[in-house]
Amino acid sequence: MDFKEFEKEMKLRGFTRGTIETYLFYNYRFLKFIGKSPRDVDSADIKQYLVYLIEERYAKPRTVNLAISALKFYYETFSNKRLFSKISKCKEEKLLPRVLSKEEILRMINSTNNEKHKLLIELMYSSGLRVSECVKLKINDVHVERKVGIVRQGKGKKDRLFLLSKKFLIDFNDYMGNRNDSSDYVFNDYDNGHITIRNAQRIIKNAAKKAEINKRVHCHMLRASFATHLLEQGVNESYIQKLMGHASKKTLQRYLAVRIDDALKIKSPLDNP
Repeated sequence: MDFKEFEKEMKLRGFTRGTIETYLFYNYRFLKFIGKSPRDVDSADIKQYLVYLIEERYAKPRTVNLAISALKFYYETFSNKRLFSKISKCKEEKLLPRVLSKEEILRMINSTNNEKHKLLIELMYSSGLRVSECVKLKINDVHVERKVGIVRQGKGKKDRLFLLSKKFLIDFNDYMGNRNDSSDYVFNDYDNGHITIRNAQRIIKNAAKKAEINKRVHCHMLRASFATHLLEQGVNESYIQKLMGHASKKTLQRYLAVRIDDALKIKSPLDNP
């Protein structure tokens, strides 16, 4: 099936490349599964595919909901077919964000010998950036004297400022002084582009292994740790919301649940006389 016009419509609406690719993926997979042309698809076909994702592919609610969004945009918004009146999204699990302690993060930094890799870990934790924002960061967007950086066209296609720690700036200056390439990116690759998200994930995983952290560590944990540790320091929630680029305060509320400072003031009933 040719989805060129569908792809064009998403581009005109300002969808990110990632969203476009995801929506195309699920629409291709759906038609391959159901064996019909888009004009012959009905609600029963969509339900059948969603059940297949859940029962055969063991898809999590978030994945199923993403498939629903992709199909709904194509069939309802783009094709003007009303097929989702009796199809609801799955109830997603409300999991607490997993965070690292400051001591664990310092161990990751100190056990990393590669300058660029160490700088990446420092930036993710000290500034709370998304991994996609880190890998695309350009040298000209790091303002050393002002101690701030700029995320260009982050989530929601918005620019925003972020914090730069003293330690990061010291290591950044040393790192730049040792570089001899012409790349515009802080975390450059061999072709003068930037490292990939997958490479960044591998760097974090390896650093955690070297630091002997016996749990699965991923990039988002550093961002979650940034928010949680600032909340524990008593920093105003609205400031953290702006620094992290959250459109809604609701997103930040998840981190409140993992604050331990208030909980530590409460004595366990087992310890009470």
